[in-house]
Amino acid sequence: MGTNNKLILEEANAAMTKGDYEGFLSFCTDDTVWTFVGEQTLRGKEAVRAYMAETYLEPPKFMVKNLIAEGDFVTALGNIDLKDKDGKSTSYSYCDVWRFLDGKMAELTAFVIEAE
Repeated sequence: MGTNNKLILEEANAAMTKGDYEGFLSFCTDDTVWTFVGEQTLRGKEAVRAYMAETYLEPPKFMVKNLIAEGDFVTALGNIDLKDKDGKSTSYSYCDVWRFLDGKMAELTAFVIEAE
């Protein structure tokens, strides 16, 4: 099951990097919960959709260093570059822990810090 979940996450992230946010959301449960540790928690696809519209002004650029799957969980470790409304790019290091439910991404716990 873990390998299948890794493939699902890779496919979802591929949609994200193309700017296909609705395609990405199709891999999430309707009641998905995203927790950005120390910042905020988003509950449901509508909250995630609003976050993406505000945060991903251009598609993010990912560099995944490791994907580790165990049971219903996939952990992604890597870097992400985001542009703000002024076009300034900022790099972040992240560790995302995804919980899957019936082949969909049900919960995200994300640890994100600005890279040096």
